[in-house]
Amino acid sequence: MRSNKGRDTKPERALRSAVHALGLRYRVSVRPLRDVRRTADLVFTRVRVAVFLDGCFWHGCPEHHTIAATNAVFWAEKVETNRARDRDTDRRLADAGWAVVRVWEHEDIGSAAERIRGVVLARRADSAS
Repeated sequence: MRSNKGRDTKPERALRSAVHALGLRYRVSVRPLRDVRRTADLVFTRVRVAVFLDGCFWHGCPEHHTIAATNAVFWAEKVETNRARDRDTDRRLADAGWAVVRVWEHEDIGSAAERIRGVVLARRADSAS
């Protein structure tokens, strides 16, 4: 597992590029809440939007998750722990006034970027009024 990158993966770079091309600026690999050890892939600090790009295997994608052939019990528990942590992260951020956008690695990057843009623009409009 050491060879698995924590950031700057190919899907992350593609998503960042698409979001940047839409004119949005963000921070990369930042903890939205200082006291919680959870790092979002993209963070829009002013409007409090945190974006997480979830891998299909690691986060148990309902469409693409596969059951490990070796050490299946360990990996099933690992994925379930990841899912529980994701739900806890979403709850903590929502309680602190953040909007959370979760993107699966298999999603169309352009559509995901547009979805992120919609959330960010809506939050900007809410904070302006």
